[in-house]
Amino acid sequence: MRPICVTRSLDIPETVKIKVSSRKIFLVGPRGSLVRDFRHVLMDIKAHRKSMKLTLNVWHGNKKKLASLNTICSHITNLIFGVTLGFEYRMRFVYAHFPINIEFIENGTGLKIRNFLGEKRIRKVYMSHGVICFRDENLKDEIVLQGNDLNLVSSSAASVQQSCLIKNKDIRKFLDGIYVTKKGRIE
Repeated sequence: MRPICVTRSLDIPETVKIKVSSRKIFLVGPRGSLVRDFRHVLMDIKAHRKSMKLTLNVWHGNKKKLASLNTICSHITNLIFGVTLGFEYRMRFVYAHFPINIEFIENGTGLKIRNFLGEKRIRKVYMSHGVICFRDENLKDEIVLQGNDLNLVSSSAASVQQSCLIKNKDIRKFLDGIYVTKKGRIE
C-alpha cells in the first residue's frame, strides 16, 4: 500500500540563506554559494524562512520514490555543510623506490606528477571548478584537496588517483600511487 504523502524536513542554520525555485536549490553561506538542480525527481521542495526549515514532500510514492527522498535529503545536508564548513580530502604518496614528485600549477588548480615508477612522462591533473590543492606542511608526502562541493572534491581526488594507475604489472606487487587517506569536513 502506498502512502499518500511522505514528508521530510531539514533544519537550516542561520548563517545559510536558501532559495528554492522549481526544485532548483540555491545556497549562500560563509564559504560561498552552491546551486543544485533536482528537477529530475518528482517531489515538492519548500523553504520556510520563518522557521528556518526545508520540507520535502513525495505524493503517492512507491519504494523508489521514497528512497530518492532520503537521497535528496542527504545531498541537501552535504550542500549545507559545504557552504558552512567545506570538504577536505587528504591524499598520500605511496612508493617503494622512485619518489613521486608533485608540482602545483595555476595557483593550486592543478598539479604535475613526475617520476612515477621512474617514468619520464609528466602527468597533469586539473582540479574541478572550485577545488584547490596544496601540500601539507606537517607530513612529508601528503596533499590536501579542499572545496565547497563534495562531488567536485571527490571527483578531483579520483582523477588524481586514476592518473597513477599501473598498467601491465602485478598490482599486488606494485602498490605505488597516490591514495586517499582521510576525507571529511574542514577542521
